[in-house]
Amino acid sequence: MDIKKLYIIGIVVVILIICVVCFIIFKQKKYKGLREKLEELERQRNLIVATPVMTELDKVKVIINNSELEKKYADWQKRYEIIKNERYSDITDKLLEVDNLIEDKEYSDAKEAIVNLEMEIYKLRVSTDNLLDEIREVTMSEERNRTIVTKLKSRFRELERTLDNNRAAYGDVINNIELQFENIEKKFTDFEEVMEKNEYEEVVGVVKVLDEMIAHMGVVIEELPDVILLTDKILPNRIKEVRDTYEKLAAKDYPLDHMKVPYNLNQIENKVGDIKTRIKILNLEDSMFELKTFLDYLDNLFTDFEIEKKSKKLFDETARNFKSKLQKVNRIVTDIYNQLDDIKSMYNLESEDLSDLEQINKELYKVNNDFNDIIKELKNKTFPYSKLKDKIMSLSSNFGQIEDNLNLCLKSLGSMHDDEMRAREQLDEITELLKKCRAKIRHNPLPIISNNYFVELSEANDAIYEIVKELEKTPITIKTLNIRVDTARDLSLKLYSTTNEMIKTAKLSEMTIMYGNRYKPIDKDIEQGLDVASQLFFKGNYKKSLETAIAAINIIEPDIHKKMLHLYKEDK
Repeated sequence: MDIKKLYIIGIVVVILIICVVCFIIFKQKKYKGLREKLEELERQRNLIVATPVMTELDKVKVIINNSELEKKYADWQKRYEIIKNERYSDITDKLLEVDNLIEDKEYSDAKEAIVNLEMEIYKLRVSTDNLLDEIREVTMSEERNRTIVTKLKSRFRELERTLDNNRAAYGDVINNIELQFENIEKKFTDFEEVMEKNEYEEVVGVVKVLDEMIAHMGVVIEELPDVILLTDKILPNRIKEVRDTYEKLAAKDYPLDHMKVPYNLNQIENKVGDIKTRIKILNLEDSMFELKTFLDYLDNLFTDFEIEKKSKKLFDETARNFKSKLQKVNRIVTDIYNQLDDIKSMYNLESEDLSDLEQINKELYKVNNDFNDIIKELKNKTFPYSKLKDKIMSLSSNFGQIEDNLNLCLKSLGSMHDDEMRAREQLDEITELLKKCRAKIRHNPLPIISNNYFVELSEANDAIYEIVKELEKTPITIKTLNIRVDTARDLSLKLYSTTNEMIKTAKLSEMTIMYGNRYKPIDKDIEQGLDVASQLFFKGNYKKSLETAIAAINIIEPDIHKKMLHLYKEDK
């Protein structure tokens, strides 16, 4: 038990030792971090002290030659004294205070003091840098401005050479350009005088003016030849070409009012005149942009004119073809309506046929109105040919459906007459077929004709009579007529087939019985079979008679059926 207690006590002691060691290490790290931060702040303070404000002030002192600069120098010196003797010393004291707080292990207070000190050092650095920049505006003014002016002078000489090498391109404006060049030369002289007097505030204005004047002359020298060429030659010639083309097209009744060409050309000429006036005072602001805009507009007009020419050609061709088709369809529909009463008296038209025709007539009426509107728009010059072309092509495309529907309607109406003629032709054919059936019966007398045959014959005759009745009706119902014709044809063909089959079977039966009579004396079974076959033959049961005769003879001649068929074909 005592050993266990000692073990627990030992563990607790070890834990306490570890906690103490961790606490000490944490404190040492915090101390080290604050110390490093303090050293960084001291470094920043020293950098501020090293700022060469005093050196720059000494440069200003040497060049003071007017009260304005002397006043500025006094102000700068006073501000620097405050920075050096008051604010810098205050920061040094605060650095010492932070150092003492760290040494006394008052880390929380030290951390807060460091944050405040960082802000103060930042403010001091900004004040010092601003002061140095203001001083250097004077101390470095000459070097900076001379560098700028040297570059400006180089650019100016380059512009002079460009002018000398291409004087003819500047026309009457050359004198104004040379006068402006003289003004620039005077400004270079003004710069030297101001620099000689150390009037550093004045020099800034002189350099700025020089920069603006040379930049302006750079634009003049580079753009003016093109501007003069555009205003004096290219644009006037292009305007004349456009005006001539417009007048020619207008004389041919092209609808071009929407383009407002005469008004726009007058506006361009006025604006070109304004630009030429501005050129004399070397004012080229937006001139090149405006002139290029005018030129693009004129070029686009030529493109629009070509589009109108092609559109007119396509419109005329499409309108001519469309008008021809429209007149043809109008005539057809008019003829149909003129003959509609006669058609109705001849044929029993269905409501669907009439509704289709009525719909075609309504659509055709609308197309006629649309086409007339297009022609009116053309005469009134409401729209250009490019739009009229689109309208007529769209109308022509839609008209195709009307033509298709009309063709279907005509086909439906035309098929009625065709069906009637076909019915009359088939009536003759069916009647002739029945005559052939009767003739075959007459030329091939049979002992008995079955009742079924007379039923088929009666049905065929009735069907023919129904065709005749349907043809005699006014108006004719084509659908019913076609049904009657199909029925009569099917019944007649069936009767014709029955007639042929009955005669063929009867002949084969008779031939087989006669052929088999030679075997009666030989075989009683054959004799008995042939007698039965003869009885069936005279009763009109020709098929059963043939089967019985063949079965009887088959005892002696197994291929009797084939032989009878061969003899039947030879007999025919």
